[in-house]
Amino acid sequence: MNSEIILLALSPLFLIFVCCEFIKFKRYYDIKDSLANTVLALLHQGADAIALLLLMPLFNWLYDYRLFDIEVSVLSIAFAFLLQDFLYYWFHKASHHIHWLWAAHVVHHSSTKMNFTTAFRQSLMYPVAGMWMFWLPMILIGFEPLTVFSVVALNLAYQFFVHTQIVGKLGWFEKVFNTPSHHRVHHAINTGYLDKNFAGVLIIWDKLFGTFVEEDKSKPCKYGIIGQLNSNNPVVITFHQWEHLLKSVYKASGIKAKCRVLFGYPTSSIKYK
Repeated sequence: MNSEIILLALSPLFLIFVCCEFIKFKRYYDIKDSLANTVLALLHQGADAIALLLLMPLFNWLYDYRLFDIEVSVLSIAFAFLLQDFLYYWFHKASHHIHWLWAAHVVHHSSTKMNFTTAFRQSLMYPVAGMWMFWLPMILIGFEPLTVFSVVALNLAYQFFVHTQIVGKLGWFEKVFNTPSHHRVHHAINTGYLDKNFAGVLIIWDKLFGTFVEEDKSKPCKYGIIGQLNSNNPVVITFHQWEHLLKSVYKASGIKAKCRVLFGYPTSSIKYK
């Protein structure tokens, strides 16, 4: 439960940033959108807490088969943070390329707004989709489960601060770290921006694996998803893609075709107009 406690402890800081941004830059906000983001955040945190309770016996069992005994130290925590950020990059990239994972992750991208509350817009279905499986290598290597999920929480906490339009370029910081500029590209659906900049904290992974794109001020970011959902109903936001996925699997003929729907590149649940 360390991860939930960390995010809960930081929530006053998050709210201060939201209030300051809203007061000075109301044009980036829509009240209904932000309220939906808040409800989605609460549902997500509740689902995560339940999932951790249910899955902790599995994590502890895997830890019994760890390869190394890693003691908690400044160096080991730094390595854990680096490794988790590397694994997060692959989780994030997979979430844009595998329909099953996208069904959960699409929630985060479904808003046409970009402000600090967009960071709250998360899916309660992440435990079902299997986000937690990406952290299992850390446990098997030898990091205690509570350490792993504490590092996950710190990574996600950092990402709150990159969901904004009010921060421009940050000089040398842009070369190493994920920044608001880099993350605006990630949320954009413009040609050339789509499915880029998957970084959590370090942008170096995108640069190493060829998924990095610089924000171009002459090409303003258009936010949302292909097709656009146009709903502030948390239930619709959470389940529209799952409904589309299951219907598509049902209609697909044969096991191979069904697997292609489940694990292939996502299709839109919204009909084009």
